[in-house]
Amino acid sequence: MTILFVFVSIAVLILLITWLKLNPFLAFLISSILAGFLLGIPPQSIAGSIQKGMGGLLGDLVIVIVMGAMLGKLVAESGAAQRIADTLMDIFGVKNVTWAMMVTGLVVGIPLFYNVGFVLLVPLVFTVSYRFKLPAVYVGIPLLAALSVTHGFLPPHPSPAALVAQFGANMGLTLTYGLIVAVPTIIIAGPLFAKFLKKIDAKPLDTFQAKPKAEAELPGTFNSFFSALFPVFLLVGTSIFNLNADKESSLAPIISFIGDPGMVMLISLLLATYTLGVRRNFKIPALMDIYVAATKDIAMILLIIAGAGALKQVLLDSGVSQTIADNLQGWDVHPLVLAWTITAIIRVCVGSATVAGLTTAGIIAPMVGASGVDPNLLVLAIGAGSLMFSHFNDGGFWLYKEYFNVSVKDTIKSWSLMETIVAVVGLAGVLVLDIFV
Repeated sequence: MTILFVFVSIAVLILLITWLKLNPFLAFLISSILAGFLLGIPPQSIAGSIQKGMGGLLGDLVIVIVMGAMLGKLVAESGAAQRIADTLMDIFGVKNVTWAMMVTGLVVGIPLFYNVGFVLLVPLVFTVSYRFKLPAVYVGIPLLAALSVTHGFLPPHPSPAALVAQFGANMGLTLTYGLIVAVPTIIIAGPLFAKFLKKIDAKPLDTFQAKPKAEAELPGTFNSFFSALFPVFLLVGTSIFNLNADKESSLAPIISFIGDPGMVMLISLLLATYTLGVRRNFKIPALMDIYVAATKDIAMILLIIAGAGALKQVLLDSGVSQTIADNLQGWDVHPLVLAWTITAIIRVCVGSATVAGLTTAGIIAPMVGASGVDPNLLVLAIGAGSLMFSHFNDGGFWLYKEYFNVSVKDTIKSWSLMETIVAVVGLAGVLVLDIFV
């Protein structure tokens, strides 16, 4: 009955949004309350779960999304995004734009948290789309596929890194195997799949679509790339320090503070305010107006993501992920396939890739030694399963839908299907690699 109640809650959420045309934030609140009652959470605890879920998710994301929106708006309005887009097109050519986006997403996605990479690079997608009259979804999916794969497969991202530690795997070997599986997965889910998405009607947020500027008005190439990608440089630098420095060093707490994604985005915004703004004769009041406009455009996105966090927390507090894992544990299948299946089902039901992966790890860990399966491949199998079919209960689904401004139907046809391709092709790659290692 537990699984049935989860599906009923999600079905109600879908109907409220698609049939009654209710605002997604309100639909999430109603569905979360319904799920709480159906799954047996005490009535007096349901409101607490909802508040905890909203606060927990926004606590991690609000600084990143708000600062990222401000930075993206400044990069667009200053002409830096146009300069970056022109440079990429000069290198790759308009015909190979999806490959350019894929490479950008892969390189940036390895050190960056997914949400940081999304808010940092999606404005670039919109600029390329607008400037070269290309469909936004067609341009964006290869980049998002790369960001998603690096988030699910590759250390030092939180979930793969935690799985490496839990299974006693080797971080370097997992990263190497992960790249071997990731590259073909991204190619299939990115540039190849994107060819089928050219007709999807997307109207990206106006805040990231600045009007083209004359060549003389654009910032320099170095300034444009440096200012827009400074978060990448900062995260890479702090990550390298944390991996190699003495934990007892007096600098360690400071570097950890600077390396927090929220602080990275704040520092990067302040830098860009000077390099792309003040230094190029923008007045401070004009810059602040740009930031206010960016914040207004993403207010509803923040609320919708908070709603997704509420539903996720209700499902977690009900113990549904553990129930699913316990029911599937006894299946007589290959350990890699079993791990992927458990993770995929929890992911679809709960919506969180990290929760799905770590819940499965707790179930699978005792079997690792006896099964003889390579723990590095097990990390990748779980990582692939954790990306399966992102839909209504996943904040990433709504982040994509609202930024690209596409319908629910087209979000499923593009974003959800891309995530499913990543999960399935990723598992296939792990199974092929299992033959040789």
